[in-house]
Amino acid sequence: MHRRGVGAGAVAKKKLAEAKYKERGTVLAEDQLAQMSKQLDMFKTNLEEFASKHKQEIRKSPEFRVQFQDMCATIGVDPLASGKGFWSEMLGVGDFYYELGVQIIEVCLALKHRNGGLITLEELHQQVLKGRGKFAQEVSQDDLLRAIKKLKVLGNGFGIIPVGGTYLVQSVPAELNMDHTVVLQLAEKKGYVTVNEIRSSLKWEMERAKQILEHLLKEGMAWLDTQAAGEPQYWLPALFTELYSQEITPEEANEAIP
Repeated sequence: MHRRGVGAGAVAKKKLAEAKYKERGTVLAEDQLAQMSKQLDMFKTNLEEFASKHKQEIRKSPEFRVQFQDMCATIGVDPLASGKGFWSEMLGVGDFYYELGVQIIEVCLALKHRNGGLITLEELHQQVLKGRGKFAQEVSQDDLLRAIKKLKVLGNGFGIIPVGGTYLVQSVPAELNMDHTVVLQLAEKKGYVTVNEIRSSLKWEMERAKQILEHLLKEGMAWLDTQAAGEPQYWLPALFTELYSQEITPEEANEAIP
């Protein structure tokens, strides 16, 4: 007994049903998109009203600025993206971060002879606050990070390197790859590192360890102590906190460099 095939009418009916489902799905998707767009516009409007109402707190309080930036990020708004427009005119945040960026550059240039263009975020924060004076607008480390990210438009000179629980700020156009970053992280606790420590901790060959350290020496980011007990030590002045606990002159700093 032969099985009857599916008739042409049934096939057409099935295709018609599929087309209707597809059309219905498209309509639902368009409705959802329109609704989401409407909600997003409402969020932006509310955010602008919030900014207008609390602009003094946003300008004065670092904690309030962080919360406001997080609110902006949730709906894809970047109040620092442009120096003109609503956000700049309403809050003055564009001018604030521009001025902060200039101060960061000034501090980094002033200390370059000591640290070779690498400085911890904490030290940068202290120096910026010292330069701003007691009565200036309060600045947080989060403000510094945001300003530094904006400075990246100047080229590859400025960058942020995660080291342990903090950051190193790079202010010179030196090419630092992941190998350099790992060595900086290894040197974080003591302020220095040796070739054998790198080989033991990272399981690197001698040549690879020496190549990275020599590059840091060449860029002025490391100092070499050849008189250390055991083997030469490569000191990272950006991590050598004791160096900053003393007031030293540029001449003294230069004499300390081997």
